[in-house]
Amino acid sequence: MVVGIVKEIAVDEFRVAMIPEVAASLMGKGVDFILEPGAGIAAGFPDAVYVDRGIEVVASRSEVFEKADVVLQVRTPGASGERGQADVDLMREGLVVVGGADALTARDMTQAVAQKGALLFALELIPRITRAQSMDILSSMATVAGYKAVLLAAQTLPRMFPMLMTASGTVRPARVLVIGGGVAGLQAIATARRLGAVVQAYDVRPAVREQVESLGADFVDLGLDTQDSEDAGGYARAQSEEFYDRQREALGRVVAENNVVISTAAIPGKPSPVLIIEDAVRAMAPGSVIVDLAAERGGNCVLTQANETVVVHDVQILGPTNLPATVPYHASQMFANNVANFLELLVDEGELNIDLEDEIVKATLVTQGGEVVNEQVKGTLAS
Repeated sequence: MVVGIVKEIAVDEFRVAMIPEVAASLMGKGVDFILEPGAGIAAGFPDAVYVDRGIEVVASRSEVFEKADVVLQVRTPGASGERGQADVDLMREGLVVVGGADALTARDMTQAVAQKGALLFALELIPRITRAQSMDILSSMATVAGYKAVLLAAQTLPRMFPMLMTASGTVRPARVLVIGGGVAGLQAIATARRLGAVVQAYDVRPAVREQVESLGADFVDLGLDTQDSEDAGGYARAQSEEFYDRQREALGRVVAENNVVISTAAIPGKPSPVLIIEDAVRAMAPGSVIVDLAAERGGNCVLTQANETVVVHDVQILGPTNLPATVPYHASQMFANNVANFLELLVDEGELNIDLEDEIVKATLVTQGGEVVNEQVKGTLAS
């Protein structure tokens, strides 16, 4: 089986889907790799390092799509914006494409891939089961995003994070609120604590309290009924607008007490819930910082602008949408390990073998035989 590694074409995407060391671990299992020139340079992996691992560098991107049985991408066409159409044009019937696809929202591009007869595996649809943890790209990339969000906040805040006892007086520690206790939120808590901040965290799911407190943060209880707040996959469940109104009012008082807010609350395939209203921002101390990791789906703060930093009521509101790409070396390493573990489900003695009886394979397969076959994705196309 020949697997192709291509350079990412999405704007400001510096990761690569497969790194040399991880690729080498699969080559002993009957998998051969080919590489588009320069595919890994932006992530810190020049062509020569791939060549040293026995990987062939071909002449062009089109040659990768022509020769490979499987093409790996961090962002497949649906997740690459308008530039994704160029890759759809290179696809052929029976080609397998593996990577992040934004399959629940990129309807037109998903249909275009289907019409080409390609098989698209969307890794963001990996089910949240124990066996799939080593393939979960969302968790891996959220780890990077949570870490980097705190560093951005520390760089932007006109205060230092730790408490310092100095000859010129005591510097009080920064107060940080993390909204959302998923992987990104937990990593943000851990990073902010390592920098010396006093950290609080809120999540609509009561089960998160123990994890938050184990990292040294105080769990914020808003006194709301949240028993029906978690779905079967462990994600936060969408709530009624009445619930969100009460949540925003109560949360606003907590937001105002903090110098930094890291917001991570998201619902897969749906707009991010608005949790921080303008009155809450107005009540924050001048110079405070909000880093909204939910910006790509509209943001948790009503004032967030995706990929921009805005200043409102003397508060800086950052809306980054792809923080993992700003740490491309280690983000690529983690992504590649996820992909390698997933590929092992598709390979049997060096041959492509797609077993739809495997729940992970079935959950991630989006297109096959010229059609969208994934029930979850078909539900979004029909809505």
